[in-house]
Amino acid sequence: MKLPEALYTAAQVRELDRVVIEERKIPGAKLMQRAGEAAFDLLRTRWPRARRIVVVCGPGNNGGDGYVAARLACEAGLAVLALSLGAAEKMQGDAGTARKQCKSAGVSIKNFQADLLAGHDVIVDALLGIGLERVVDGEWRAAIEAINQSRIPVLAVDVPSGLHADTGRVSGAAVRANATMTFIGLKAGLFTGAGREHGGEIFFNDLDVPPDIYAKVPALVQRLTETSLHGLIPGRRRDMHKGDAGHVLVIGGDRGMPGAARLAGEAAYRAGAGLVMLATHPEHAAHISAARPELIVHGVASAEELRPLLARADVIAVGPGLGRGEWGDALFGAALDTKLPMVVDADALNTLAADPLMHMDWILTPHPGEAARMLGMTKEEIQADRFAAAHELVASFGGVCVLKGAGTLVASLYDGVVSVCDRGNPGMASGGMGDVLTGVIAGLRAQGLISPVAARLGVWLHAAAGDDAAGSGEIGILASDLLPHIRNRLNRLVGHADR
Repeated sequence: MKLPEALYTAAQVRELDRVVIEERKIPGAKLMQRAGEAAFDLLRTRWPRARRIVVVCGPGNNGGDGYVAARLACEAGLAVLALSLGAAEKMQGDAGTARKQCKSAGVSIKNFQADLLAGHDVIVDALLGIGLERVVDGEWRAAIEAINQSRIPVLAVDVPSGLHADTGRVSGAAVRANATMTFIGLKAGLFTGAGREHGGEIFFNDLDVPPDIYAKVPALVQRLTETSLHGLIPGRRRDMHKGDAGHVLVIGGDRGMPGAARLAGEAAYRAGAGLVMLATHPEHAAHISAARPELIVHGVASAEELRPLLARADVIAVGPGLGRGEWGDALFGAALDTKLPMVVDADALNTLAADPLMHMDWILTPHPGEAARMLGMTKEEIQADRFAAAHELVASFGGVCVLKGAGTLVASLYDGVVSVCDRGNPGMASGGMGDVLTGVIAGLRAQGLISPVAARLGVWLHAAAGDDAAGSGEIGILASDLLPHIRNRLNRLVGHADR
């Protein structure tokens, strides 16, 4: 099934589950049967040659799903072993029934021992479900570590055990799954932070619940998808000129850092801006202009020299290579004196961290370290709950925040919605990627898109272009490798022009 756009917290999924069972009178046992069937179907599809299966089950409903999958595997003629952890003998309700049916079907059920994992083709992780709030320790942590050390492919049921379903943080230890089959609602934590690493490929099954129940529990987190973003940029009129596509001013490139500003400027052009100016340190101006003649490069020595350029701009992109010296601080201060929309990155964010202020029409693009400085937190605290951090950033600084990283988040003070980008890859962990993102967002904002839309579209374009650039491998990708792919991706999203 195609992944939906809506993402949910564990509490929201439990509410959806309650509505299905209590209001729509679909028995919980039937939902558990469907969940086990979905997990087993994925196992057969993903690992068609697997013959020896071990299912690790906890004492809750997640374990019940696992016991259903184990029974179905046995009935299909596979060699199946179920390993239980926790007070299995006290299992009641639907999960207890599933365990009894599994045993009656002939599945061998043993207490968990790490050495019993050996020799199997696939491990099914059904230890812990979406309700985990404690740090995993003791025998639970030992079991998770044994699964990870086994080097056997893992299918996680609903969420990898030990991963927080809401935040994507690891609660002490978490299973590293090759694939996760999740049910009823996509869990937000699978798509950001450590969830991107531990969830593997994400699959979804709605368990045939009535579609209208989702209106009862509105999702405040959305996945960015090509479908949802299509048509946000209109096709171009035949009589269009460059002034109609907006004028971006990139401010940055202190001594020794000309590349950052140049990358941002080129990216703004590739995103469709009509005119891009660079205000950079005077010693870089001639070099950048010769290397990319489309950029209008000005060597600017002071805030006074910057002001005429500010008067001509529609959007400011400030921060790439800006530095933390007097030159950068003066130029950023001049930009703040205007009422222009801004995209703020890199050293400009560090300046904000030292001297916070609110602005309603800027887009902040911090990585976790910069976000930590802005909020007076540690990087680890940011990563422990990226959604909360993104909300706090817009509450403290205004506008829109792009919290970069695995599963980049876009939070907007305008509508309260948080969007998640599940595109992108580890090959994008290289210098200059953030500068390209800044330029892309600025280029889109200059064309008239409101800030939340420009940020969401820019983040997705940047990540999708990174995936395109990784077609021949993730290692060795340069930020500039994304530029032609950004243009290609953007043109695929263009809507019809007004005639």
